[in-house]
Amino acid sequence: MKLNKESIKIVYTLSVFVAMASLDHAVIGLFPPLFSSIAAELGVNISSLAFVSGVGYLVTAVSSVVWGYLADKGSRKILIIIGTLISAVSVFMTSYSRNFHDLLIFQIFAGIGLGCIGSIGYSVLTDYIPQRLRGTLMSLWGMSQGFGGIAGAIIASIVSTKYSWRAPFQLVALLSTFFLVLYVFIKEPKKGATEPDLADAFKSGYNYNYKIEFKHIIRIIAKKSNIWLMAQGFFLNLTTGTLIWLPTMYAAKIKLLGYSNNTAIIISGYLFAIFQIGGLFSMYFGYLGDKLQRKYSNGRAMLSAISVLLAMPLYILMFAIPLKYMNVSDNGNSITLLFQIIHQLLLNPWLFAMFILSIGATAAQSANIPNWLALITDVNLPEHRATAFSIANMIAGIGRAVGNVLIGIVLAKFTLFFDIPNNYVLTLVVFQLFFIPASYFYYKVSKTSERDSIYVRKMVKRRSRH
Repeated sequence: MKLNKESIKIVYTLSVFVAMASLDHAVIGLFPPLFSSIAAELGVNISSLAFVSGVGYLVTAVSSVVWGYLADKGSRKILIIIGTLISAVSVFMTSYSRNFHDLLIFQIFAGIGLGCIGSIGYSVLTDYIPQRLRGTLMSLWGMSQGFGGIAGAIIASIVSTKYSWRAPFQLVALLSTFFLVLYVFIKEPKKGATEPDLADAFKSGYNYNYKIEFKHIIRIIAKKSNIWLMAQGFFLNLTTGTLIWLPTMYAAKIKLLGYSNNTAIIISGYLFAIFQIGGLFSMYFGYLGDKLQRKYSNGRAMLSAISVLLAMPLYILMFAIPLKYMNVSDNGNSITLLFQIIHQLLLNPWLFAMFILSIGATAAQSANIPNWLALITDVNLPEHRATAFSIANMIAGIGRAVGNVLIGIVLAKFTLFFDIPNNYVLTLVVFQLFFIPASYFYYKVSKTSERDSIYVRKMVKRRSRH
């Protein structure tokens, strides 16, 4: 099928934003496989790096609110360029950290920049993606973030063992700069461009000139659907934010079998990536959410509530399975180890069981992002969306930050009573319990989203007549 000019523009825009979001989350994915290497070189306790990670999450979340508000007020393109430059420079400078304080400072500035692409990128995409395809196409953007974290873990595992822990940060910073250049050629869409109730008005030359005012923020926060979506994001991220410790748990299990630290780092990165394959179902769940929403007013929210709850027991079972009978080359090159670990996944029953459970867990969890993004879009006015998203994203970021700080504390306590790797296993199991309130708040959203969505459509339609 031949693509027209408009379709090509949408594909190009979506591709660039997917790549930029992936690289932003690759920065997050870099850390876990490198925790032990960074801690050893900088002379700090590994649990203190959880503090750096938590602060990074928090700064990213808080800064996204400022970026989002600015995006709803004016030009989004120049803001993304500024934010991405701050992020790329800070990530590059992280590779020159000489001590814990350098690392913390550079990560704080990286967080300031990283808050930009999330909130403003979301805002731009909502004005490119048709309403009927919001869940489906938002899943690509959501998946890019998850798989960006995986890519970061793989880059960290391979590049660091060949060079040093500093090289992966330099590589990701250079890639971010490259895609920023590609972003320069993107044309910013009109605000509300994909609203079906504005389609006829836009054809007749109408411009949607409504902008957010500071007093609107209270109204956004007080909206029932937004309250439940914020609460859901907080509790879900208390859990999912701690999953960056999975490579550390895998590495501990592998070293228990007698393998070297380098081999354990490489394999743990591979396992972390392979065990995220279920995330590919995100597009299907986004499509299913779109389909259910057209049929039932609460379809999207109820699908997410059930899926999120199902992820909990699957993750717990996966963590509990021990690694046994692994047979790979110690201190082998990364390519050899990749083929060997794939071979082990097929023949080793312990690894195979972990693999199957991981597909189920990550697939169930993948329903969250596309449907959460679609819901926050549906229940907020066009000029409020970037701010609403960034506030909700800040609450989610606070959840990630709190989770990462708490996991360091809980891990330290469990380490007093349990040996490695059981201390990691039990710590991660405890944090899966937050899936329960996350599911409950999706249920609450299912009771309010129809009313709030109808209000948005009525208000937009009324404005198109003036």
